[in-house]
Amino acid sequence: MRIRRALTPLSAAAVLAVLLSGCSGSEEDATGASGDAEQESPLTEYLSAAYGADLSPEEQERQFAQQQRETEELVAQCMQDEGFEYRPDTSATVSFSGEDIEWEPDEREWVAQYGYGAVTSPMAEETPAEHEYVDPNADYVATLSESEQTAFYEALHGPMPDEEETSGDASFEYDWTTAGCYGAAQHEVAGEDPAQSEEFKPLFDALNELYVDMASWPGMAELDAEWTACMDAAGHGGHANPMEATDSIHQELNAMYENVGMSDEGLASGEPDQAAIDALGEREVELALADLDCREETDYRERHAEITRQIEQQFIDDHKTELDAMVAAVQQD
Repeated sequence: MRIRRALTPLSAAAVLAVLLSGCSGSEEDATGASGDAEQESPLTEYLSAAYGADLSPEEQERQFAQQQRETEELVAQCMQDEGFEYRPDTSATVSFSGEDIEWEPDEREWVAQYGYGAVTSPMAEETPAEHEYVDPNADYVATLSESEQTAFYEALHGPMPDEEETSGDASFEYDWTTAGCYGAAQHEVAGEDPAQSEEFKPLFDALNELYVDMASWPGMAELDAEWTACMDAAGHGGHANPMEATDSIHQELNAMYENVGMSDEGLASGEPDQAAIDALGEREVELALADLDCREETDYRERHAEITRQIEQQFIDDHKTELDAMVAAVQQD
């Protein structure tokens, strides 16, 4: 079995694991902030090895570009076999390093401008205009009938998840076998996502489960209660912890885009009302500033980091054999 060490899209479970454990011990996992080197998660070494984050930015970019070129060639052949024309999307090989983008949610000036970075993001501002995406297959798709276009995108990406799979508390997991030509090509080029392999899926399930019950971690309930009391006093109650405050903005923003409808290829078919977007941006900044004040008042960053380090170190102690086996399997390819 080939285990991938890749920068290609991860399953939902793997993304959760990487985001939570790869950055845990820093402010980012709870509030969107970045942490200091000494606050790095004990699990970072393992997750970085599994997903290529231990490579330099230049090595990551070269690896990503090579994988994308190989993937696009396979996609083109697959789509031809399905009876469609397809031009390899060479623009997909362009990647951008985030090293020059300032992400400083602990700095008052930054928060006063961006809030949580949801409505207005420094990342969006830094995207070079000359790299604006142009679909090389758009003209061809435009010549197809509506039913043919649907068939084209289903062949390319697989059928869209139905409403039952994506609404409410439903859990949708990426499965390359149902993800069309792209799923098959990515799987062939990059190998198997460790989180989805039969051998290591139990490890990632345990890792995800670790973070599902964060509120029960020793000391976390008390810390969150202090932060919540501070937010209530500031007139921004209703959130159990900083993550919930951040998520509330992202959820409202997502809802605005969902309400404009989606095209057959899963893209927004319109734009939300700009006045509503602007109003949300103002509320975001107000909430984020209050959040910052309360995190500073409760020493949230330092206390959260220490709690997380202890929990993650215990996880490593309990699962070291499986973690070492995963790293060894990835690095041998």
